[in-house]
Amino acid sequence: THWKHGGIVGVLGYGSGIIGRYSDLPEEYPGVEHFHTVRVNNPSAWYYTTAALRDLCDIWDRHGSSVLNVHGSTGDMIFLGTTTDELEPTFAELTAKGWDLGGSGSAMWTPSCCVGKSRCEFACYDTMDLCYQATQNFQFEMHRPSFPYKFKIKCSGCPNDCVASVARADLSVIGVWKDDIRIDQSAVQAYAGGELKPRGGATPYAKLDVEADVTSLCPTYCMSYDGKKLSIDNKNCNHCMHCIDLMPQALRPGTETGATLLLGSHAPILEGAQMSWVIV
Repeated sequence: THWKHGGIVGVLGYGSGIIGRYSDLPEEYPGVEHFHTVRVNNPSAWYYTTAALRDLCDIWDRHGSSVLNVHGSTGDMIFLGTTTDELEPTFAELTAKGWDLGGSGSAMWTPSCCVGKSRCEFACYDTMDLCYQATQNFQFEMHRPSFPYKFKIKCSGCPNDCVASVARADLSVIGVWKDDIRIDQSAVQAYAGGELKPRGGATPYAKLDVEADVTSLCPTYCMSYDGKKLSIDNKNCNHCMHCIDLMPQALRPGTETGATLLLGSHAPILEGAQMSWVIV
Protein backbone atom coordinates (compact mmCIF):
# COMPACT_ATOMS: atom_id res chain seq x y z
CA THR A 1 0.00 0.00 0.00
CA HIS A 2 0.92 3.65 -0.16
CA TRP A 3 -0.46 6.31 2.13
CA LYS A 4 -0.24 10.00 3.02
CA HIS A 5 -1.32 12.22 5.90
CA GLY A 6 -3.79 14.57 4.24
CA GLY A 7 -4.06 15.81 0.69
CA ILE A 8 -5.34 12.61 -0.95
CA VAL A 9 -8.75 12.25 0.66
CA GLY A 10 -10.55 13.93 3.53
CA VAL A 11 -13.84 15.36 4.75
CA LEU A 12 -15.33 18.74 3.89
CA GLY A 13 -13.67 21.62 5.73
CA TYR A 14 -10.86 19.57 7.27
CA GLY A 15 -7.29 19.24 6.06
CA SER A 16 -6.31 16.55 8.54
CA GLY A 17 -7.69 13.62 10.51
CA ILE A 18 -7.93 11.29 7.50
CA ILE A 19 -4.94 9.30 6.24
CA GLY A 20 -5.47 8.09 2.71
CA ARG A 21 -4.30 4.54 2.02
CA TYR A 22 -4.50 2.71 -1.30
CA SER A 23 -3.43 -0.72 -2.45
CA ASP A 24 -0.90 -0.90 -5.27
CA LEU A 25 -2.56 -4.17 -6.34
CA PRO A 26 -6.28 -3.31 -6.41
CA GLU A 27 -7.15 -6.02 -8.94
CA GLU A 28 -5.61 -8.73 -6.78
CA TYR A 29 -6.92 -7.34 -3.48
CA PRO A 30 -10.18 -5.52 -4.26
CA GLY A 31 -11.30 -5.64 -0.63
CA VAL A 32 -8.55 -3.24 0.38
CA GLU A 33 -8.34 -1.12 -2.76
CA HIS A 34 -9.12 1.77 -0.41
CA PHE A 35 -8.22 1.34 3.26
CA HIS A 36 -8.24 4.85 4.72
CA THR A 37 -7.56 5.64 8.37
CA VAL A 38 -9.76 7.93 10.46
CA ARG A 39 -8.29 9.53 13.58
CA VAL A 40 -10.83 10.27 16.33
CA ASN A 41 -9.90 12.95 18.88
CA ASN A 42 -9.31 11.23 22.21
CA PRO A 43 -10.77 12.50 25.50
CA SER A 44 -8.29 13.65 28.15
CA ALA A 45 -6.51 10.66 29.74
CA TRP A 46 -8.53 8.30 27.51
CA TYR A 47 -11.53 8.15 29.83
CA TYR A 48 -14.52 6.60 28.05
CA THR A 49 -17.89 5.38 29.21
CA THR A 50 -18.92 1.96 27.96
CA ALA A 51 -21.81 3.64 26.13
CA ALA A 52 -19.38 5.92 24.28
CA LEU A 53 -17.21 2.97 23.28
CA ARG A 54 -20.26 1.10 21.99
CA ASP A 55 -21.26 4.14 19.93
CA LEU A 56 -17.80 4.39 18.39
CA CYS A 57 -17.63 0.68 17.62
CA ASP A 58 -21.12 0.70 16.10
CA ILE A 59 -20.20 3.62 13.84
CA TRP A 60 -17.10 1.83 12.63
CA ASP A 61 -19.00 -1.43 12.13
CA ARG A 62 -21.39 0.42 9.81
CA HIS A 63 -18.81 2.37 7.83
CA GLY A 64 -15.45 0.64 8.10
CA SER A 65 -13.50 -2.53 8.73
CA SER A 66 -14.34 -2.75 12.47
CA VAL A 67 -10.58 -2.76 13.17
CA LEU A 68 -9.46 -0.27 15.84
CA ASN A 69 -6.17 0.85 17.32
CA VAL A 70 -6.88 1.96 20.89
CA HIS A 71 -4.79 4.08 21.00
CA GLY A 72 -2.07 5.21 18.64
CA SER A 73 1.18 6.60 20.01
CA THR A 74 -0.19 10.08 19.39
CA GLY A 75 -3.27 9.42 21.51
CA ASP A 76 -6.14 9.37 19.02
CA MET A 77 -8.42 6.40 18.63
CA ILE A 78 -7.52 5.00 15.22
CA PHE A 79 -10.20 3.62 12.89
CA LEU A 80 -8.29 1.41 10.45
CA GLY A 81 -9.73 0.81 7.02
CA THR A 82 -12.60 2.33 5.08
CA THR A 83 -13.41 3.42 1.54
CA THR A 84 -13.57 6.95 0.18
CA ASP A 85 -17.37 6.99 -0.09
CA GLU A 86 -17.71 6.12 3.61
CA LEU A 87 -15.59 8.99 4.94
CA GLU A 88 -18.30 11.66 5.01
CA PRO A 89 -20.95 9.33 6.53
CA THR A 90 -18.44 8.28 9.21
CA PHE A 91 -17.63 11.91 10.02
CA ALA A 92 -21.32 12.84 10.13
CA GLU A 93 -22.11 10.10 12.64
CA LEU A 94 -19.08 10.93 14.77
CA THR A 95 -19.98 14.61 15.03
CA ALA A 96 -23.62 13.76 15.74
CA LYS A 97 -22.39 11.86 18.81
CA GLY A 98 -20.10 14.70 19.91
CA TRP A 99 -16.80 13.37 18.55
CA ASP A 100 -14.31 15.16 16.32
CA LEU A 101 -11.35 14.22 14.15
CA GLY A 102 -7.85 14.41 15.58
CA GLY A 103 -4.85 16.09 14.06
CA SER A 104 -2.61 14.53 11.42
CA GLY A 105 -0.13 15.51 8.77
CA SER A 106 1.81 18.77 8.94
CA ALA A 107 -0.32 20.16 11.72
CA MET A 108 -0.77 20.23 15.47
CA TRP A 109 -1.60 16.67 16.45
CA THR A 110 -4.10 15.88 19.16
CA PRO A 111 -2.72 16.69 22.64
CA SER A 112 -2.71 13.78 25.08
CA CYS A 113 -2.04 13.30 28.77
CA CYS A 114 -1.75 10.86 31.64
CA VAL A 115 -4.56 10.43 34.19
CA GLY A 116 -2.96 13.12 36.34
CA LYS A 117 -4.67 14.10 39.56
CA SER A 118 -7.79 12.12 38.69
CA ARG A 119 -6.07 8.91 39.82
CA CYS A 120 -2.36 9.47 40.46
CA GLU A 121 -1.05 10.71 43.80
CA PHE A 122 2.25 11.80 42.21
CA ALA A 123 0.72 14.24 39.71
CA CYS A 124 2.10 17.75 40.19
CA TYR A 125 -0.48 19.57 38.07
CA ASP A 126 -3.86 18.98 36.42
CA THR A 127 -2.82 17.23 33.20
CA MET A 128 -6.38 16.60 32.04
CA ASP A 129 -7.35 20.25 32.24
CA LEU A 130 -4.25 21.37 30.34
CA CYS A 131 -4.85 18.72 27.66
CA TYR A 132 -8.47 19.83 27.27
CA GLN A 133 -7.59 23.54 27.13
CA ALA A 134 -4.82 22.94 24.59
CA THR A 135 -7.17 20.88 22.42
CA GLN A 136 -9.81 23.62 22.45
CA ASN A 137 -7.31 26.42 21.86
CA PHE A 138 -5.53 24.82 18.90
CA GLN A 139 -8.53 23.65 16.86
CA PHE A 140 -7.45 25.61 13.78
CA GLU A 141 -3.87 24.33 13.98
CA MET A 142 -5.12 20.75 14.35
CA HIS A 143 -7.56 20.76 11.46
CA ARG A 144 -5.86 23.14 9.01
CA PRO A 145 -2.31 21.85 8.35
CA SER A 146 0.04 24.81 8.03
CA PHE A 147 3.30 23.57 9.55
CA PRO A 148 6.38 22.19 7.77
CA TYR A 149 6.09 19.08 9.97
CA LYS A 150 3.77 17.66 12.60
CA PHE A 151 3.85 19.07 16.14
CA LYS A 152 2.80 17.13 19.25
CA ILE A 153 2.04 18.21 22.83
CA LYS A 154 1.98 15.63 25.60
CA CYS A 155 1.29 16.26 29.27
CA SER A 156 2.78 14.12 32.05
CA GLY A 157 1.88 14.79 35.66
CA CYS A 158 5.27 13.79 37.10
CA PRO A 159 8.78 12.83 35.92
CA ASN A 160 7.68 9.20 35.43
CA ASP A 161 6.37 10.57 32.11
CA CYS A 162 3.73 7.88 31.62
CA VAL A 163 2.74 9.24 28.19
CA ALA A 164 6.38 9.09 26.99
CA SER A 165 6.29 12.77 26.12
CA VAL A 166 10.07 13.14 25.84
CA ALA A 167 10.22 10.34 23.26
CA ARG A 168 7.03 11.19 21.36
CA ALA A 169 6.30 14.90 21.71
CA ASP A 170 7.72 18.15 20.39
CA LEU A 171 6.51 19.99 23.49
CA SER A 172 6.63 18.01 26.74
CA VAL A 173 4.88 19.37 29.82
CA ILE A 174 6.18 17.37 32.79
CA GLY A 175 5.07 17.89 36.37
CA VAL A 176 7.78 18.56 38.93
CA TRP A 177 8.28 20.02 42.41
CA LYS A 178 10.66 22.70 43.75
CA ASP A 179 10.87 21.88 47.45
CA ASP A 180 12.10 18.79 49.31
CA ILE A 181 10.91 15.22 48.87
CA ARG A 182 8.69 14.34 51.81
CA ILE A 183 10.02 11.45 53.92
CA ASP A 184 8.22 9.16 56.37
CA GLN A 185 11.14 7.56 58.24
CA SER A 186 8.93 4.93 59.91
CA ALA A 187 7.72 3.79 56.49
CA VAL A 188 11.35 3.61 55.27
CA GLN A 189 12.03 1.19 58.13
CA ALA A 190 8.92 -0.79 57.21
CA TYR A 191 10.24 -1.21 53.66
CA ALA A 192 13.65 -2.25 54.99
CA GLY A 193 12.04 -4.75 57.35
CA GLY A 194 9.69 -6.26 54.80
CA GLU A 195 6.44 -4.99 56.32
CA LEU A 196 5.85 -2.90 53.18
CA LYS A 197 6.51 -4.31 49.72
CA PRO A 198 8.55 -2.38 47.11
CA ARG A 199 6.47 -0.76 44.35
CA GLY A 200 3.28 -1.73 46.12
CA GLY A 201 4.06 -5.43 45.68
CA ALA A 202 4.87 -5.15 41.98
CA THR A 203 8.34 -6.68 42.42
CA PRO A 204 9.45 -10.21 43.38
CA TYR A 205 11.45 -8.92 46.35
CA ALA A 206 10.21 -9.81 49.83
CA LYS A 207 11.79 -6.69 51.28
CA LEU A 208 13.82 -3.73 50.12
CA ASP A 209 17.57 -3.34 50.54
CA VAL A 210 17.42 0.43 50.90
CA GLU A 211 21.14 0.97 50.38
CA ALA A 212 21.58 -1.39 47.42
CA ASP A 213 18.25 -0.82 45.69
CA VAL A 214 17.65 2.85 46.41
CA THR A 215 20.56 5.01 47.53
CA SER A 216 23.25 3.24 45.45
CA LEU A 217 21.09 3.52 42.32
CA CYS A 218 20.39 7.23 42.73
CA PRO A 219 21.76 8.83 39.52
CA THR A 220 23.13 11.88 41.36
CA TYR A 221 24.11 10.02 44.56
CA CYS A 222 22.19 12.54 46.62
CA MET A 223 20.85 9.95 49.09
CA SER A 224 22.32 8.10 52.06
CA TYR A 225 21.00 5.52 54.51
CA ASP A 226 22.66 4.54 57.79
CA GLY A 227 20.30 1.71 58.63
CA LYS A 228 17.99 3.94 60.62
CA LYS A 229 17.55 7.21 58.74
CA LEU A 230 17.26 8.06 55.05
CA SER A 231 18.77 11.42 54.10
CA ILE A 232 18.37 13.32 50.82
CA ASP A 233 20.45 16.22 49.53
CA ASN A 234 17.51 17.75 47.68
CA LYS A 235 19.60 20.43 45.97
CA ASN A 236 21.27 17.68 43.94
CA CYS A 237 18.13 15.63 43.29
CA ASN A 238 17.23 15.44 39.58
CA HIS A 239 13.67 14.20 40.23
CA CYS A 240 14.13 10.83 38.52
CA MET A 241 11.36 9.25 40.68
CA HIS A 242 13.34 6.01 41.27
CA CYS A 243 13.24 6.22 45.06
CA ILE A 244 9.62 7.40 45.17
CA ASP A 245 8.49 4.61 42.84
CA LEU A 246 10.18 1.97 45.02
CA MET A 247 8.90 3.37 48.32
CA PRO A 248 5.67 5.26 47.56
CA GLN A 249 4.45 5.06 51.15
CA ALA A 250 7.71 6.44 52.50
CA LEU A 251 8.59 9.10 49.93
CA ARG A 252 6.39 11.62 48.17
CA PRO A 253 6.99 14.62 45.88
CA GLY A 254 7.19 18.00 47.55
CA THR A 255 4.23 20.33 47.91
CA GLU A 256 5.52 23.26 45.81
CA THR A 257 4.50 21.80 42.47
CA GLY A 258 4.30 22.95 38.87
CA ALA A 259 5.55 21.86 35.47
CA THR A 260 8.64 21.95 33.29
CA LEU A 261 8.29 22.69 29.57
CA LEU A 262 10.68 20.88 27.24
CA LEU A 263 10.86 21.77 23.56
CA GLY A 264 12.25 19.44 20.94
CA SER A 265 13.41 15.82 21.31
CA HIS A 266 10.86 14.17 19.03
CA ALA A 267 12.34 14.23 15.54
CA PRO A 268 11.59 12.72 12.11
CA ILE A 269 13.22 9.27 11.92
CA LEU A 270 16.73 9.78 13.37
CA GLU A 271 17.41 13.22 12.00
CA GLY A 272 17.17 16.40 14.01
CA ALA A 273 17.37 17.13 17.72
CA GLN A 274 17.38 14.07 19.98
CA MET A 275 17.20 15.87 23.34
CA SER A 276 14.71 18.40 24.66
CA TRP A 277 15.56 21.97 25.61
CA VAL A 278 14.19 23.00 29.00
CA ILE A 279 12.56 26.37 28.34
CA VAL A 280 10.56 26.83 31.57
